[in-house]
Amino acid sequence: MSWSKLKQQLEGFLSPALNGRVEYRAPGYRYLPDKSGICYISVDKKNVLNMSDKTNTIKWYQTELEIKNDPDIQIPITNDEIEAVRKATKGPVPEDRLIVMARSRKSTEHVKELLSAQALLSKSNFIVVANKFLTTPVEESLESNDIVLNILALLDRRVGKKRILSMSDKMKLKHPIVQYFYGLRRGTL
Repeated sequence: MSWSKLKQQLEGFLSPALNGRVEYRAPGYRYLPDKSGICYISVDKKNVLNMSDKTNTIKWYQTELEIKNDPDIQIPITNDEIEAVRKATKGPVPEDRLIVMARSRKSTEHVKELLSAQALLSKSNFIVVANKFLTTPVEESLESNDIVLNILALLDRRVGKKRILSMSDKMKLKHPIVQYFYGLRRGTL
């Protein structure tokens, strides 16, 4: 599918509140076929997401420690996760220590997911991901670990306001760029 048709379809799915604010751009390089994956997602005429450039205003993580020490990432834990740690320790462990251990386990898993999603984004070909988005249900795109699929689904008009508001806990665990677009869709930006 040509870029102009793809762009037209993507912009046709934009939430009415974001029409005119969000724009998809993909500069074509006629003589450089390997540059076809470059894409910008602009908000209010500013390039917010340039998939091939890590010097964006959005935070890109370089190490596990950066993610674990980021105060913006709050990892909620459930009673089931605490119970799993209790069973694994097989001994009397103070309750507050169990919570710390459960949070540490979950944060390690979260770090691996964030770093792998970030690595995939820099290698991603936007056109391929956008075509995948157009052929899969919105629910799958929202649940995906692919950052671009998450963003496209959040901007989609088929995802209603009630659903957006009910996703706040899930969004705390997503990459900062996904959180940015979530805030944009909620109307807080």
